[in-house]
Amino acid sequence: MSDKMTDAFNEQTRQFFEPMRRINSLMLDNMEKMTQYQLESMKRYSQMGTERMRSASEISDAEDMRDFGTRQAEMMNELSRQMLEDARAMSEMSLEFKNQLEQLFAEQTKTTEQAEQAEKAGGSDKSAPAKATSQSTRGSSNKS
Repeated sequence: MSDKMTDAFNEQTRQFFEPMRRINSLMLDNMEKMTQYQLESMKRYSQMGTERMRSASEISDAEDMRDFGTRQAEMMNELSRQMLEDARAMSEMSLEFKNQLEQLFAEQTKTTEQAEQAEKAGGSDKSAPAKATSQSTRGSSNKS
């Protein structure tokens, strides 16, 4: 008997914590994905900056300076393009995360509603005898 109670308690506890576990898992996966993307972006930007500094250190005359200025303008265009692409990718990841959260909450709401309906259906059978018992108890106490 106690094994059945323990199993029932464990199952109820698991069901209670399952939505939180799924949300935490989703959030962790999203954080990991976004962090990885940001690290890769930072690495690209650092490499661009290092290359520019290296090119600047190799300037020895006016012609090198002119070439450096030309490459600098090209690099700024590339940097702008890369930053827009990174912003777009981060936005897409955020939208994907939002959609996954909405789906998770919709599933949980549906599960909760089904559980409440099952409880009401089962509870209405249980409440009738409970009322009868309480009324008979009241009736016997009034007779005393």
